[in-house]
Amino acid sequence: MGGTTTSPTADATAVNDSESPTLPLLSESNSKIPEDSYHLAYIIYFILGTGYLIPWNAFITAVDYFSYLYPDASVDRVFAVVYMVVGLISLLVIIFYADKSHSFVRINVGLGLFVVSLLVVPVMDVTYIKGQVGVYGGFYVSVAAVALAGLADALVQGGVIGAAGEMPERYMQAVVAGTAASGVLISILRIFTKAVYSQDAEGLRKSANLYFLVSIIVMIICIVLHNIAHRLPVIKHYNELKIQAVNTEKEEKGAVTGAREIMGAVKWYGIGVIILYVVTLAIFPGYITEDVHSEILNDWYPIILIAAFNVCDLIGKCLTAVYVVENAKVAIGASFARLLFFPVYLACLHGPMVLRTEIPVTIVTCLLGLTNGYLTSCLLMVGPKTVPLQHAETAGTVLVLFLVLGLACGSVVSWFWVI
Repeated sequence: MGGTTTSPTADATAVNDSESPTLPLLSESNSKIPEDSYHLAYIIYFILGTGYLIPWNAFITAVDYFSYLYPDASVDRVFAVVYMVVGLISLLVIIFYADKSHSFVRINVGLGLFVVSLLVVPVMDVTYIKGQVGVYGGFYVSVAAVALAGLADALVQGGVIGAAGEMPERYMQAVVAGTAASGVLISILRIFTKAVYSQDAEGLRKSANLYFLVSIIVMIICIVLHNIAHRLPVIKHYNELKIQAVNTEKEEKGAVTGAREIMGAVKWYGIGVIILYVVTLAIFPGYITEDVHSEILNDWYPIILIAAFNVCDLIGKCLTAVYVVENAKVAIGASFARLLFFPVYLACLHGPMVLRTEIPVTIVTCLLGLTNGYLTSCLLMVGPKTVPLQHAETAGTVLVLFLVLGLACGSVVSWFWVI
């Protein structure tokens, strides 16, 4: 793993030892932690986790609509590349300049940009495209909206996970579970639109506009809740602790530890996240939507499989509220063990006939979602805790960078891995 013999535990210990003067400050304040009344902070972090993935889900779920309007464009691939490239570049900038801005501001700006990017498609549909095929000016504007959403994603996802990393693990679990709830919500919308709307031009327009309308509403809710969260005593408490820790480190060292050192401290968790999403994205959703078929369920089959994955992903991310694997070697080793899904899916496609039926494929897809959700939650919850509080936000944002790298690598593998 990376050609070095340094263990994750050793990395974490080295950073914690070098920053140990800040640690007593945290332990002395533990008795003064305000109560999270009505679990409001937890609920808000859950909804924020749901919110920042909704825009991307809206764009890719409406791909039938975009493919109908722009038949000569590879819509899904163009959207994916633009979104991820913009997101990666933006995250790198955020990581190295995080100390010059506040996550509260970045999240608000990102949520606002999400609203703008989501408004583009329905407004353009009503005023410019009007259901006409081949108006490629609209395609380029849509790609620009996707790029804007990629920038917004970096600001919001990096900020939310970074902020949750500064708090107890349950708040990171809330964020990660919220991301899974986003997939479940979009699956429900997809099932609803397929059942209610015809699959002709008008039906696709109605479906797409519904996705974007729901997404805009969710974004507005997130803006309101995020600004409420900033005033909650429990969140203010951890913000104050961070300020104290930063000031203490500056007094003792003259400067705050840089992003490179933090990246080195959490790199093993990041490697685990990358492997997780290489496996997941290489299989889901491409294999599920293109390679498996059912004579019984017909075109409902991929929709049901995607919904099953999303529900099990949510279950996996909720299980960490009960038990978290704290041992980095175990969690990262389990991430590598998921490479076994490749031969298993090959068996489901080309193996004995009994394995090619709906039940085995559905069970394996559920396991793919369950392990993806649980291990993602474990790595993101534990990773930021290996560094002192004043560096937890940067550590969380770095893990988001690794996550996006995993998504990008997994998407590339899915193009070339033909099963």
